[in-house]
Amino acid sequence: MKKVIVIATVLLFGLVAAAMMISTPAQARTTFVTIGTGGITGVYYPTGGAIAKMVNKKRKLYNIRATVESTGGSVFNINAVLSGDLTFGICQSDRQYQAWHGLAEWKDKGPQKDLRAVFSIHPESVTLVAADDAGIRTIQDLRGKRVNIGNPGSGQRQNSIDALANAGIDYKKDIIAESAKAAEAPGLLQDGRIDAFFYTVGHPSGAIKEATAGKRKVHFVPITGLDRLLAKYPYYARAYIPIKFYPSATNKEDAPTFGVKATFVTSAKTPNRIVYAIVKEVFDNFEAFKKLHPAYSVLTKQNMLEGLTAPLHPGALKYFKEEGLIK
Repeated sequence: MKKVIVIATVLLFGLVAAAMMISTPAQARTTFVTIGTGGITGVYYPTGGAIAKMVNKKRKLYNIRATVESTGGSVFNINAVLSGDLTFGICQSDRQYQAWHGLAEWKDKGPQKDLRAVFSIHPESVTLVAADDAGIRTIQDLRGKRVNIGNPGSGQRQNSIDALANAGIDYKKDIIAESAKAAEAPGLLQDGRIDAFFYTVGHPSGAIKEATAGKRKVHFVPITGLDRLLAKYPYYARAYIPIKFYPSATNKEDAPTFGVKATFVTSAKTPNRIVYAIVKEVFDNFEAFKKLHPAYSVLTKQNMLEGLTAPLHPGALKYFKEEGLIK
């Protein structure tokens, strides 16, 4: 009888242990995801942080732990997402378009067909900041000046080149082009080491506030004559720099320019449940998300589906269809 009890006990413990082996990993396993952003003074970094924070609040529900990485920007993020070094990345809508179609930095690699769109975020304006003492009142006045156009791998660099080319300026010959990161440009301008800089960014921006708040007086240079540029590149649209955010700038009124949208992307290889969870948290808490940064004030659920070139990831598409945002 004792032998039977012992055998039964062993079998019971064996069944319990087996059940734990089957259930525990599924319940306890945490999926770590990384969101690639940009410089810490731009809008990408707090945007990635806001998304990660929302998802991490539901860590026990989704078993997802999101972290944020400061990166070189759009091109870096797209390439890192496609290589698997990042799970998600924030990039400009023009860079998403170019990657999907195999243009610009992807001309030799060809179309990046594993790229997937998740949603778009805030509008970003091509912002040209110049020192008052540099004699730059129009984009034409940049000739012969020292101008930061952005680091290789950033979305803003191509925007700078496009803006210059539209004005008939060859960045290799007609200006002294610097390639510093956006976060470094305000300091370079204030120190007198450059005369102006481009930065494609949502407003208000910490970097732009830094640039306008120093001892050296600065202003926004209007970028006009855009008809040909807008006809050539479908991902650009007219925009303006709201002066109300920068009281220390010497402009008297908003500065016209053009811009793109920030977009959130991933790879086709990212599991549906991961993408669905992130989209759900952002859109289910939409009003709270909008309050996380002034640049989000213009957002609607509908315009967060604009500016997307790559196909929507199935996880995102599932949520949007459930909520009636896509039929």
